[in-house]
Amino acid sequence: MRLVILGGSGAGKSTQAQELCKYFDIPLISTSEILREAIGQSPAPQTANLSFTTFSCLSQPYTETGELVPDEMMIRFIQTQLKQPNFNRGWVLEGYPRTAFQAEELDFMLDNLGQNLDWAIYLQVPQAVMVNRSLGGCPLPDDQPEIVQRRVEIFYDRTVPILEYYDRRRRLLTINGDQRPEVVQQNIVTLLSTPE
Repeated sequence: MRLVILGGSGAGKSTQAQELCKYFDIPLISTSEILREAIGQSPAPQTANLSFTTFSCLSQPYTETGELVPDEMMIRFIQTQLKQPNFNRGWVLEGYPRTAFQAEELDFMLDNLGQNLDWAIYLQVPQAVMVNRSLGGCPLPDDQPEIVQRRVEIFYDRTVPILEYYDRRRRLLTINGDQRPEVVQQNIVTLLSTPE
């Protein structure tokens, strides 16, 4: 099973991604967590293959302002991870793609690796819920109101076209994310178990 988890800030992507990894016994690539860890780290030299540490350091200037990390940097990092042997039989990707261009590049990358994406799962929650959840969770340095609001704006401006991209390819599952996490997970698992 190869899955992408999509949704705005505070939509519950990380929770659902972790639960799906346990359910299907597959590894998680969470760029959201890595980007959060980038806060407060010092820059590192650029390399051809981005390790977790190098990527975290290089992405720091973007995460501190709530901006998206450049496509090229994200693509190289994801490519490095997907080439690891333990990702051959499946994975859950959380926090990527964040633009329609990245979604296209992911498809090209998977073609080259002889893999294919099963589903892009979109956790749909109202804008107000996204903001409230982000501000009401564990306080992290980047969870200031103006940065959370900026993330929500970026989500609507740049990430929504990804939904259209996956919808055209009949690979989009839209889930109501404004429910208890266990209900959301059950809905996802039920849909994934239903034949096309």
